Amino acid sequence: MASTGWLKGRVKAVPSGDSLVIMGSSKAEIPPEKSITLGSLMAPRLARRGGVDEPFAWQSRDFLRKLCIGKEVTFKVEYAVPSIGREYGTVFLGDKNVSMLVVAAGWAKVREQGQQKDANPYLKQLQDAEEQAKQQGLGRWSRAPGASEASIRNLPPSAIGDASNFDAMGLLERNKGKLIEAFVEQVRDGSTLRVYLLPDFQFIQVFVAGIQAPTMGRRATSETIINTRVTSDEPNGESITEPRATPTSAQRLASSAASVTEVSPDPYGREAKHFTETRVLNRDVRIVLEGVDKYSNLIGSVYYPDGESAKDLGLELIENGYAKYVDWSANMLEGEAKKKLKNAELEAKKTRLRIWTNYVAPATNSKAIHDQNFTGKVVEVVSGDCLVIADDSLPFGDPSAERRVNLSSIRSPKMGNPRRDEKPAPYAREAKEFLRNRLIGKQVHVSMEYSRKVNMADGPAAPASSADSRVMDFGTVFLASKDGDDASPAPSAAGNQLAGVNVAELLVARGFATVVRHRDFEERSNYYDALLSAESRATSGKKGIHSPKEAPVMHVTDLLTAASKKARDFLPFLQRNRRMSAVVEYVLSGHRFKLFIPKETCSIAFSISGVRCPGREEPYSEEAIALMRRKIMQRDVEIEVETVDRTGTFIGTLWESRSNVAVTLLEAGLARLQTSFGADRIPEVHLLLQAEQAAKRQKLKIWENYVEGEEVVSGGAADRRQKEEVKVTVTEILGEGKFYVQLVSDQKVAAIQKQLASLNLQEAPVIGAFNPKKGDIVLAQFSADNSWNRAMIVNAPRGAVESSKDKFEVFYVDYGNQEVVSYSQLRPLEASVSSSPGLAQLCSLAHVKVPGLEDDYGQEAAYRLSELLLSGPKEFKAVIEEKDTSGGKVKGQGTGTIFLVTLVDPESDVSVNATLLKEGLARMEKRKRWVPKDKKEALDELEKHQTEAREKRRAMWEYGDVESDEEDIPARKPAGKR
Repeated sequence: MASTGWLKGRVKAVPSGDSLVIMGSSKAEIPPEKSITLGSLMAPRLARRGGVDEPFAWQSRDFLRKLCIGKEVTFKVEYAVPSIGREYGTVFLGDKNVSMLVVAAGWAKVREQGQQKDANPYLKQLQDAEEQAKQQGLGRWSRAPGASEASIRNLPPSAIGDASNFDAMGLLERNKGKLIEAFVEQVRDGSTLRVYLLPDFQFIQVFVAGIQAPTMGRRATSETIINTRVTSDEPNGESITEPRATPTSAQRLASSAASVTEVSPDPYGREAKHFTETRVLNRDVRIVLEGVDKYSNLIGSVYYPDGESAKDLGLELIENGYAKYVDWSANMLEGEAKKKLKNAELEAKKTRLRIWTNYVAPATNSKAIHDQNFTGKVVEVVSGDCLVIADDSLPFGDPSAERRVNLSSIRSPKMGNPRRDEKPAPYAREAKEFLRNRLIGKQVHVSMEYSRKVNMADGPAAPASSADSRVMDFGTVFLASKDGDDASPAPSAAGNQLAGVNVAELLVARGFATVVRHRDFEERSNYYDALLSAESRATSGKKGIHSPKEAPVMHVTDLLTAASKKARDFLPFLQRNRRMSAVVEYVLSGHRFKLFIPKETCSIAFSISGVRCPGREEPYSEEAIALMRRKIMQRDVEIEVETVDRTGTFIGTLWESRSNVAVTLLEAGLARLQTSFGADRIPEVHLLLQAEQAAKRQKLKIWENYVEGEEVVSGGAADRRQKEEVKVTVTEILGEGKFYVQLVSDQKVAAIQKQLASLNLQEAPVIGAFNPKKGDIVLAQFSADNSWNRAMIVNAPRGAVESSKDKFEVFYVDYGNQEVVSYSQLRPLEASVSSSPGLAQLCSLAHVKVPGLEDDYGQEAAYRLSELLLSGPKEFKAVIEEKDTSGGKVKGQGTGTIFLVTLVDPESDVSVNATLLKEGLARMEKRKRWVPKDKKEALDELEKHQTEAREKRRAMWEYGDVESDEEDIPARKPAGKR
């Protein structure tokens, strides 16, 4: 048909009663278009902006629109008028001439012929049809009284451009949640429509809620760019501008550099606009107004007919890759509608559809935690968004029983750091106290959701980018009670019962936390929508941090960091109150605590009178601390202050629920009674004596080796200490008599090996997605047997990983080995596995000095030690003589706390220490001036072995005495000095 001049297409728009926009039938994403004015016809003109319609103009356009919009037509250009840029022609709808249908219905008149009088072959038929319509009074020829005046629309002031007379919020309030009939006059871009609200013809601009399509760019003069924001053009060509700030002199100067500036459309901007136009332009739609932004722009959902059903324009745009999801306007939608949009975007991203063609998922340091739900009691409220919970499934005293849980997807005001002179942020204390009152000691259900490595300088919302980072576990905590007036119970994972009140939702609803706006693909709370809803309620109710009022300020005197004199000055105030209320802020040791006294608004160090628990490096120290954390941590207690010591620690009695805490410690066998200052000065001393005697009879904890009738001297250095004995296996030998061991009794060894065995380690890490840094705990492949083990990065290349051959120095935290491996031999490690402390313990032979590898006989000593310790799987008995903590935190091989041990071979019952001395491969350390009697006997026995080696000139003694090292002899005075 093209050879005859006839073309086929589909009607895309109907600008007036005598013109059509027809797009071609090609399969291109944006097919060619042609505007056709029906030849020889003249329909009434619609009003320009601020003007008035000609009579019957809207009805004329509506007739042609309903007749042709979206339908296949055949058309032919009869002639063109280049001076006005129009083409005139004939359009057929099936076998019907559209011009004849319009004229016959009375909606257009036949134009008087000029130069093109022979161009329209249907002219005589059109004239006859016009005459017949006039005689019948059809359409614009109606003879009904007042029909002409009634056909003219009464247009209210436009909401576009000058919106000073338009009340957007009022329109929203009148129509919130209602389906409004509307007519789409113009599509500005894929997600912005200009519509007439029917039946009042209010002309407004609507942004589709929850989405944003690519922009269409703009073309404007430089002066316009500074003074106005060009939004688009009206269909009739009139420019619409919105006022902006008056330009500065600098802006005017800059504007003179170019007269015209053009910004091209974003990728897929034209395609998105075309997609929307083909579905809603010049069509009847339904709109639900959802909200108004701060610029009085209306936000709404748009639904258009598709056969018997209605489709959501926003959802269609996202599903087809023409728009992205935006949180700020999606928050105006209901939860289910938001979820549909978000899921549609995720699917479009996965398939890299259109605007997502070059999409690469952003690197995230968050990792989902699956099947890690547990039940426990809240031991500590660290802050408004962080809790420590004791897992009921783990035995008491197990270090991993207490789990730190950060509440998913919320952020509470920071508590600050007193050591850095950082004060709590507004409402930080209130948030913490709110949780403390409701949660401490309460049973909770915890649903772990994800873990994230965070930079501690920036907080949990920021990805880690420095060495000062750690892995934090996030989850949702449910309080198994009815204490939740601001939050509704959430369903359990099983869905058949209530898990309890969501603590995070409760906190947000009270205005004590905000909801984190996560990035794409970041893990988040499974109850994220409920949190957003709670935040909306708190904001509208102006609660907590959303309140315009200033936050309450509390000035607390911290006597722990103050000089001891200030603590002594406070003593009279604390003594005169006798019993007073306090809150246990922290457990410093089994018998020493940090307390907050509300009445005096001060924090103090407090020690229980008359009892002492094991010190930090002594057996059962950790159990005493664990007991007190479970029993009194952050509980309301009562105290009675007796005195204050020289360090500023207050001494007295402490009761929890009317129970003397000292009695609890003594009954558990985790403390000794001290009466060196007189039993008469200790309140309730008879109860303490009874509790200690009961623990002795049962041989609990520190009394496990107690013999009835044996005299035990209480007090300070005279306390009889039992040496700790453990069974170990040696895993690595270092120089100078140092080696690594694993405790045979440690059940974590098997548990961690089982966890590692279950991991799927087939694929190598993608460069860029996994960037291990110094101090990170990872999985590394040990070169000797290709096994995968937990390892700490000791040294790493600077900057990002560039090749799979990049080298990393790693320390195997469970075995004590250290080696250099390539990037391809590393894998990221789940937080649940990496958070457990390393199983390898650094030890050194007590009382002896073994030569280093560079010293004489150092190689022989190391070889012999390896022969003694690594010849087959063997368990040794290690007697821990002392613990050296001067090495600080573990940073790599040979550092950290060192156990000084006597290592006994159970087969020969001879210590390795003695064997090396006897063979001349070690020598005794210099003795201290005073040692206990039992220790002196052991040292004398070792001395005999050394004497034997010296006399028989074995190894290092072959040339005589080697004990003239400068470190072992006193410095001599210079000659001539007296």
